[in-house]
Amino acid sequence: MEVVYVAGGCLWGVQAFFKTIPGIVSTEAGRANGTTSNLNGEYDGYAECVKLTFDSDRLSIWNIMSYLFEVIDPYSLNQQGQDIGEKYRTGLYSENMQHLKEAQTFIDEREDSDYIVVEVLPLSNYVKSANEHQDRLENYPEDHHMCHIPMYMLNKYK
Repeated sequence: MEVVYVAGGCLWGVQAFFKTIPGIVSTEAGRANGTTSNLNGEYDGYAECVKLTFDSDRLSIWNIMSYLFEVIDPYSLNQQGQDIGEKYRTGLYSENMQHLKEAQTFIDEREDSDYIVVEVLPLSNYVKSANEHQDRLENYPEDHHMCHIPMYMLNKYK
């Protein structure tokens, strides 16, 4: 099993989407690569993200990036759908440098690579989100209207 962290705007939809992908073992809503060390409820500089534990025999980083690009606008800086701000930036973060290399290669090999603003960075820090944010759309499906990912995408791979 391996772990990566993906940011794709509001974490609720991203978590719901990735839970449906074959080869994803578990997901956890959180925040990554922030600038504060003493959180006290503040998440300065953090990106909303989902920690993905995946079976590397079934999924590659290339696959994960492909799935991520299905549910984000890779050209939009700090905004996905109606969610605007630094915490809604897109990216892939990992402590494994090979993951980062593969993710960057995925971007570099695209014809539109010069326009893509998806971060590919080492994980500098991570904070698990409060329980109310874990599996939010599963527990509160009525909140889907606040999510930039269309409902049909949340069922695409089930």
